[in-house]
Amino acid sequence: MRLKHNKKRNTAFVYEALVRELTESVVKNNKNKQNKIVTIIKDHFTSDSILKKELDLYKSIYETRHIEKNTAEKIMGQVKYEHNSLDKRRLFQEQSALINKINRTLSSKLYNNFVPNYKTIASVYSIFQDGLPVKDRVLLEENIVEQMSASLNVQKEEQVPIDSLVYGSFVKNFNEEYSDALSENQKSLLTKYISSFSDNALELKIYLNEEIGRIKETLTELGKKDIFKEKIDKVYDIIDNTKNKAIDTETLELVLNAQQLIEEISSYDYQGTN
Repeated sequence: MRLKHNKKRNTAFVYEALVRELTESVVKNNKNKQNKIVTIIKDHFTSDSILKKELDLYKSIYETRHIEKNTAEKIMGQVKYEHNSLDKRRLFQEQSALINKINRTLSSKLYNNFVPNYKTIASVYSIFQDGLPVKDRVLLEENIVEQMSASLNVQKEEQVPIDSLVYGSFVKNFNEEYSDALSENQKSLLTKYISSFSDNALELKIYLNEEIGRIKETLTELGKKDIFKEKIDKVYDIIDNTKNKAIDTETLELVLNAQQLIEEISSYDYQGTN
């Protein structure tokens, strides 16, 4: 079954590609590009925008896993019903505006970014298209329902990249260079930061409050080592002051740097005890 897929008109793919691009710009400390991407996401994926509404419908499917098959079928039916009620003309116009913004301020190369769940996102795009033949639609929906209700082990076995060219490009330009660049804590922070655009930063605020507390506690312990005390005291004061700051890219970078410092000092301290 060969299906046509227009990446630029796939709202979920474009969003996930922007998230990938944002992560790369943070890792590279490219503030100019980072700010451009944040602006695009904030402008086009506000809580009341039609693109955000369609994105949420996509996510209801491709972010749902390990549920009962009949539940997956109900979700599929409700998602299709709600998508049919969207103003298609307005949706097309908003997609066009987003595409134009990306092409003008970033690059059309963004559409070559590798998105891990690309196959599922492309399948959901197809079932949203009116011209899809009945047989193809039924087979596609059955396949998606199976993915939503499959066990964890089956999902891992079946998770094979659909687009080898995109996958190869992404691995070459991003994964190989940055796979070890971020700690688990840094990855968690970036994930919360990216998702903050759609939930008014509520989850990010909660996470940051806990993470800053953890960082301060760790810095206090590390500061007991005389060799690090002066530097750590300065970092502690900087981190402590973030509680009075707005959550922006500067705050994000401060916390990321503090996380990195802790990783480096902890590693040094550990090596020095052997």
